[in-house]
Amino acid sequence: MGMHRGAHIVWDWNGTLFHDNDAIIGATNAAFAELGLAPITMEQYRALYCVPVPKFYERLMGRLPTEAEWLVMDETFHRYYTEHRVGCGLAAGAAELLAGWRSAGRSQSILSMYGHDELVPLVRGFGIEAHFVRVDGRVGPSGGSKAEHMERHVAALVGVDPGHTVVIGDAADDAVAAMHVGARAVLYTGGSHSRASLEEVGVPVVDTLAEAVAVAERIAA
Repeated sequence: MGMHRGAHIVWDWNGTLFHDNDAIIGATNAAFAELGLAPITMEQYRALYCVPVPKFYERLMGRLPTEAEWLVMDETFHRYYTEHRVGCGLAAGAAELLAGWRSAGRSQSILSMYGHDELVPLVRGFGIEAHFVRVDGRVGPSGGSKAEHMERHVAALVGVDPGHTVVIGDAADDAVAAMHVGARAVLYTGGSHSRASLEEVGVPVVDTLAEAVAVAERIAA
């Protein structure tokens, strides 16, 4: 494939390119209901959410869920999410930004903690698969560190220099994963984290994907 010109973007999927906030909060509350926990608002979710996900549940429950509780909540979350994601679409302007980045001769990929076998047809269904040199979702159980997945993802990219790579995501773990492989990060406020929590990470924080792409182009030069 050869070396691509300029920066490479590694996009997060859920909460970044895919605007699935409604499905996420609904699935979270469905999972909580299984244990008799009160529902939370999107604002509470964005203030408290963290990875690995069991730690997020600990913040709300006051303790880590047991293995049995985790299995019930995880299954409920994914079942609800799968049913309701069909009502969600791409983030505003995402399709145009992806096409523009590709037409400029630059490369981009997707790395998500969403299950790979579900991610690929979802990306394909939006007609954007051709914009990416690679699409990687999670293989194996839920949870875990995105940094390890990022390491494998970047290693599999042909002709891409981590030093000219920018991860665009909506969560602190996206920035942590970027730093793990020697890449930069830009965090977007439209997803699962509040601006205040994102700003604690120490990387650029933006309110639109257009801003994210502009910053990515600048900092990866």
